[in-house]
Amino acid sequence: MRKFTARVLAAACTAIAAAGIVLVCECYALPVIQPSQNPSPSTGKAIGAIKSVDGNTIILTPDSGPEVSIAVQPSTQLLRVEPGAKTLSEATPIALPDLQVGDRIRVTGVLAPDGHSLAAAKIVTMKHADLETRHREEIQDWQKRGVDGLATAVDQAAGTVTITVRNKPVLVHTSSAAVIRRYPPDSVKFDDAKPSTLQAIHPGDQVRARGTRNADGTEVVADEIVSGAFRNIAGTVNSVDASSSTLGVHDLLSGKNITVKVTPDSQLRQLPPEMAQRIAMRFRRAADGNASGAQSSTTASYGQHSHTSEEGAGAAGGHGAPDLQQMLSRVPSITLSDLHKGDALVLVSTEGADGAGTAITLLSGVEPILQAAPGARSSSILTPWSLSAPAGDAGGP
Repeated sequence: MRKFTARVLAAACTAIAAAGIVLVCECYALPVIQPSQNPSPSTGKAIGAIKSVDGNTIILTPDSGPEVSIAVQPSTQLLRVEPGAKTLSEATPIALPDLQVGDRIRVTGVLAPDGHSLAAAKIVTMKHADLETRHREEIQDWQKRGVDGLATAVDQAAGTVTITVRNKPVLVHTSSAAVIRRYPPDSVKFDDAKPSTLQAIHPGDQVRARGTRNADGTEVVADEIVSGAFRNIAGTVNSVDASSSTLGVHDLLSGKNITVKVTPDSQLRQLPPEMAQRIAMRFRRAADGNASGAQSSTTASYGQHSHTSEEGAGAAGGHGAPDLQQMLSRVPSITLSDLHKGDALVLVSTEGADGAGTAITLLSGVEPILQAAPGARSSSILTPWSLSAPAGDAGGP
């Protein structure tokens, strides 16, 4: 392959990082049911979504493990709570016919010896429709009050983290009430994000905060922060192993050969040639018109779509790199078997606890883009671009 541009590698990798990460949780924790004072050894519980309801039997798909059969008895207490409820103080009684497929429930009762069925004593549910409504509201709130970028500094004593948003520093304040979560090393889902602390955030991490911004957008008092460390990879395919769902990649940035896992949650897409050429032209114009192209502003968002048009997407004034987040939503999906040795790609993966990260978003058909501005210095390859959401979607400075 011809000489690759450092600026374009940075743009493509960090932009698709934003495109592949969903930062709005689709489920909410059900309030904990307090156990009895003298629980018996056979007392059990199960949490998950209702798969089916047949008479007095509920088949539950738990958050982990095999399906559980729930026997609803005349004495079973059924309660409904709203998403986000922390206690049962405002729970309302419901009847068995009110339970529907997709509702989330927490069940306590007597566990059968086989461990696969429960005689329910209490069922607490969040309705699927309520969860969907709350999910949409949270997406809108993230778009309205969210800000995201790369961490540049963390001050544990002050309880702040500084992130770069459209090449501007934004100071994010935390408090004891702020919810802080972090992706585990091999996670590709926000639902997997675990409770964390400010101390776990390091420079270079991707950070998104939701909260109240000051008038000029330079500071945010965060209600919630989500962070994670991800790998940006630009390279060529060395091998494809469908049996183990892994991909061997020669990383052009480090010169090393690495292994990437592909899961059903990984987003694999391929740019049509004509689209790749159009994007490459945009990068060339940006490189020709801006000597500091590596620092040009771009628009990308965590799990959200820009409302700008394809031709107008990009930095302010329409002269920057295109909005890859929006473009990714339009290009065809592919499977692992569609990739072949020598194919050029850019991808974002988890760090991987065992050294083999899991692909979050992979984009092939990118050779014209990566060749768009030859001659860039290799030292600037990993220069980060802004990960902030489009203006008007997420606000921000």
